[in-house]
Amino acid sequence: MSVTRRLPFLRPSVWRLGLGMRRFVKTGQIGDGREEACAAYVEANARRGDLDDVLAAVDTFATQKAMLVNVGDEKGELLDAAVRRADPMVVLELGTYCGYSAMRIARTTPAAKVVSVEFAAANAEIARRIWAHAGVDDRITCVVGTIGDGGATLDALAARHGFDSGAVDLLFIDHDKNAYLSDLQAILGRGWLHRGSIVVADNVGVPGAPDYRRYMREQQGQLWNTVEHKTHVEYQSLLRDLVLESEYLGG
Repeated sequence: MSVTRRLPFLRPSVWRLGLGMRRFVKTGQIGDGREEACAAYVEANARRGDLDDVLAAVDTFATQKAMLVNVGDEKGELLDAAVRRADPMVVLELGTYCGYSAMRIARTTPAAKVVSVEFAAANAEIARRIWAHAGVDDRITCVVGTIGDGGATLDALAARHGFDSGAVDLLFIDHDKNAYLSDLQAILGRGWLHRGSIVVADNVGVPGAPDYRRYMREQQGQLWNTVEHKTHVEYQSLLRDLVLESEYLGG
């Protein structure tokens, strides 16, 4: 294991990430151009049309060039396993960022339709560039908006992308940690989940989504069956994190 992975705080990009988190919350980007640089790195170094090579290039960039706040390689394997268990035809993702997790989902379940919601238009364009280079832009769609915008994005998902009762087989949540619970409840309110739908939530430990975790614990065995996966914050092995995988027991 490399020193930069074991001791991430030796990496200047990690310090810049910490300093840029306030900007990230507002804009969806760290502010030093790393997201755009990631897309350029992929286009310059990964084989066009090779999804595995594109994912590997993003991981290399995040490990060696500038840390990214996507799900990463270690937690990505947990996401892959959840996707295999769900065997979804329709996937909804909250938080596109640079498009990495959507590509992992598309790789694991090639027949599925993946729709990703991202509040930052600049990130949406970066993700689309990377998806096009990987050759999966025909299977992944990015919708710019937020679930908490009063229903506009939910209405758009319903009207333009066919989301309706029981449509969502897998929901991946990796955006504003303060919105995890409210956005899940909004989706539940639309009736888009069915019995057996799986919801995966990243970063429940760091930076943390305590309300979401408390809700899942309170509803354990009633509305949800949740497994808490102990893991690490993306692209390092020092800070511990939690990924929650929850099976919906309602209908």
